Amino acid sequence: MFAFLRFEQENDMNKQTRNPSNLSPSEGIGNLTEVKSVSIQGYEGSFHQVAARQFFGKQVSIIPCGTFHEVIKIASNKKESDGGVMAIENSIAGSILPNYNLLQKSNLKIVGEIYLQIRQNLLVNPGVKLEDIREVHSHPMAIQQCLDYLHQFNWKLIETEDTALSAKLIHQHHSKHIAAIASKLAAELFQLDVITPNIHTMKNNYTRFLILQREDAAMQVESADKASVNFHTDHSRGSLARVLTAIADGGINLSKLQSFPIPGSDWKYSFHADMEFSTIDQFHEVIESIKPITAGLKIYGIYKKGKTV
Repeated sequence: MFAFLRFEQENDMNKQTRNPSNLSPSEGIGNLTEVKSVSIQGYEGSFHQVAARQFFGKQVSIIPCGTFHEVIKIASNKKESDGGVMAIENSIAGSILPNYNLLQKSNLKIVGEIYLQIRQNLLVNPGVKLEDIREVHSHPMAIQQCLDYLHQFNWKLIETEDTALSAKLIHQHHSKHIAAIASKLAAELFQLDVITPNIHTMKNNYTRFLILQREDAAMQVESADKASVNFHTDHSRGSLARVLTAIADGGINLSKLQSFPIPGSDWKYSFHADMEFSTIDQFHEVIESIKPITAGLKIYGIYKKGKTV
């Protein structure tokens, strides 16, 4: 799940959060072992942290941020972090369009991606039973995702800023009659019981997260088979079709094409394209072939297709 949030506890968001000592490090799927800390949107226990751990391993430290703009700002500063993790699209809600704009204006490179299945769970303090619950607290999107389950009970549904924050607060207040909807990681971090797992209605709910690093720190990804680029044409008749034909003729699969208005122009657009290829030489050949028929082109990153976890 993702959200555009306003957070009350600014001090918490500015502290680098490390994993509890009882969680042993494990290797992530990204194999970027030099990465020690990354910025994420949301509190500890959020799905952004789940994605960061899946990619880098449990040992990675996270820097919680209140907004995606702050994620990009901290990820861009080598004195503050080694990169960032940012949600970019969801299988139900679609693309997070402002994040593409943030990416375009940044100096960050995409070095990986991960597709995380969003599993919502009902969390309580140890010893609390279903019949003890009077209220359920969570972000409104999480509540909406779980209404089929929640409507079985006469519980008061309270909307909050964040799923993980809801879990943290019921732990801090030792609530005996309040449950939270959040990730299993939040339960682990805040010593809560998962009284009912997987209470979401839509089981095929996935969020795609981008792994970002500064351009001067991003390493070449071995066996890369995917790239993200942005381009625009001169907007003459058939100009976009010529670019797309050249991509197809080069044997590249165009897995995503998203248009964006160019600020200050008269209804002109740029295009974000995700390209999947067999070899890096194939990608570079296609890029060279479309350069003469585009008015501008920027490569956001060359990386490996993300795994679904």
